[in-house]
Amino acid sequence: MAMTHHEALEILARHRGKCVVISTMASIAIWTQLSDQPLDFAYIPSAMGQGPDLGLGLALAQPEHGVIVLNGDGSMLMNLGSLVTLANQPANIYLVVMDNGIYEVTGGQPTAAAGHTDFAALARAAGIRRVYAFDSAKDWQAGAAEALSGTGPVVICLKAQGRLGQTAPKPPRPMEEQIRRLRQALGT
Repeated sequence: MAMTHHEALEILARHRGKCVVISTMASIAIWTQLSDQPLDFAYIPSAMGQGPDLGLGLALAQPEHGVIVLNGDGSMLMNLGSLVTLANQPANIYLVVMDNGIYEVTGGQPTAAAGHTDFAALARAAGIRRVYAFDSAKDWQAGAAEALSGTGPVVICLKAQGRLGQTAPKPPRPMEEQIRRLRQALGT
C-alpha cells in the first residue's frame, strides 16, 4: 500500500539535514506542521510546476546548501522540461515527486498520468543519473539517507495515497517574511 503524504514528509523531515526545503501545493500544509525553520520556504506561485526552477536557482547560487523541492505529480506534469534542465546542471538539488495520481488542491481530479506514468523513468530518460523510487513508507525510510546524500541532481519519486477534500495552500507567513528569513539563513 502506498504511503500517506504525511508519512512521506515525516521521513523526509528526519533526513533533510541542513537543506533548504521548498514546499509546493499539497505539501505546504503538512510540511509547515513538521518543520518551521528559516530554511523552509512555502512556494505558492501563480503557475504550478515552477518549484524545480526556484530550487535550481537557489542550489546554483548557494552551492554549499542542498535544496529539496517537494513537487506533486500534477505540478511535475506542468513542467516536465525542468527534468532536462536539472539533468544538465551540476547542482545539489533533490526533487521529490509526490505521485498520488490526483490534483489534491483543485478537487481531486485524476492527473493525465494517473496509474500509468513512471516519473522515475522520465527522470532517467531526461538524463538524471541519480533517481530513486519508493512505493512504501518502509522502503522510503530505508532508502532516504542514501537518496538525500551525495551530489545532485537527484529525483526521488514517492508513491503516495491521494487525499480528497484538500484546499488551496496558504503560506505559513507573508512572502516578504519568508524571503527575509531564508536570506538571513543563507547569509545573503
